[in-house]
Amino acid sequence: MTDTSSRTLAGLRQSLALAGLARELAPVERVAFGMAALDEPLGGGIARAALHEVYAPGGADLPAATGFAAALALRAAGAGPLLWARQDFLDAEAGRLHPPGLLELGLDPARVLLVRARDAEGVLRAGAEAARCSALGAALIEPWGEPRQLDLTASRRLALAAEASGVMTLLLRVAASPAPSAAATRWLVRALPSRPREAGAPGDPAFSLRLLRHRGGLGECEWRVEWSRERRSFQEWSREDGGQRDAGRRDAAPLSRPLVPLSGDRPAAQAAGAIGWRRAG
Repeated sequence: MTDTSSRTLAGLRQSLALAGLARELAPVERVAFGMAALDEPLGGGIARAALHEVYAPGGADLPAATGFAAALALRAAGAGPLLWARQDFLDAEAGRLHPPGLLELGLDPARVLLVRARDAEGVLRAGAEAARCSALGAALIEPWGEPRQLDLTASRRLALAAEASGVMTLLLRVAASPAPSAAATRWLVRALPSRPREAGAPGDPAFSLRLLRHRGGLGECEWRVEWSRERRSFQEWSREDGGQRDAGRRDAAPLSRPLVPLSGDRPAAQAAGAIGWRRAG
């Protein structure tokens, strides 16, 4: 190799090293929860250009995990569209997505691109395409169970796609146990009783959030929060407001089931026609 070639190769290596260092030192754009008690320990929120996991520990907590993921996607998306890739089996198991319920959450169903796939492979394929699409505000991927296709390598592909496009990618895990992945954060979400409104009307959805994993090194933490539709942000859930109801109310679905799903025997088109639900796939 000539001296000129050696100098060229050395210069190229130095440029690549400096480019990598610049990426590492660049400020990370974060999506805030809008609640100081959550945002401050997280350094201002969670990374936008990253993969995040949301787990429902049991079937009764699925509406809570879904509502939390949808609310977080709404904050990440801003005024942009979001894509929701969902496995068909969830319709029979938990009910279809409910456009009026999303509207109650503050998310206009007309901004949601719903992709339904027969199996987990189709869901993950659609989710990967969404994670690469910088035109989206957020991507929400909802497979059922623990598909063999969703391994550490697949999660790395999703994480790299989100990092390259800047699209927050949320992986909603249903009937699954936490496993090694490339997710920047991992959340376990349970339902809490909501504060009743006048005449006993359901209040804002409330969640118990446990942070199981944080790539930045933050240990396990837990918060009790509720989602404010008016502010489109999270706020603290107080025991005085939400915890003084009787045990019977605690056993009732605190999120009011129509919040996100709808009964599996109701045609999706019936709700879609009135609200402008957009469906792809």
